[in-house]
Amino acid sequence: MKARTLFSREEMLELNVKTLNERDIEVEKIAEVAYRQQSKWSPDISMQDCMESVEKILSLRDTFHILQLGAEIDRLTEEDKIKEPLRAILNQDLGMFGIDELFGLEIAGLYGTIGKTNFGDIDVNKPLIIAELNDSGKKPGGKCHTFMDDIVGAIAAAASTRVAQMTNEEVARKDPSVEELKLDL
Repeated sequence: MKARTLFSREEMLELNVKTLNERDIEVEKIAEVAYRQQSKWSPDISMQDCMESVEKILSLRDTFHILQLGAEIDRLTEEDKIKEPLRAILNQDLGMFGIDELFGLEIAGLYGTIGKTNFGDIDVNKPLIIAELNDSGKKPGGKCHTFMDDIVGAIAAAASTRVAQMTNEEVARKDPSVEELKLDL
């Protein structure tokens, strides 16, 4: 029997949550990063807004592929199933490696330049769960999170950006001074 390759959005969300849980990552912790990042600009947002946005990002096909691949690379590295010198590079989360950031940029880029900018902020400052993942991989016997810290940061960045876009859309719709645009097509 041939293995499945296509999944519905609901299945991708479920599989991504399962993979995150296997890596000791809770969806709520990702939403906390998104909330922390966006609430300083939009104080009226809620954790629920951020949770819904994280789940939306986790249901996207590109996110599914990136998260599943990144988690598998990290797992194989932990199990010493990646050949040297790549295993040492991944175990150390070598700063000059950069491929893990590319995974993050792809996810964050789903929400444009602001998504990428938000990812850069999270990647540099490593708030909350991102710091935990980053630090865990650097401890003897800790889990390798070379890809997962960037993927989780990117999901939070994309969710933060999505919340901002939704908030701006609501503001635009409520503004009585804005007239409906008439386009000549």
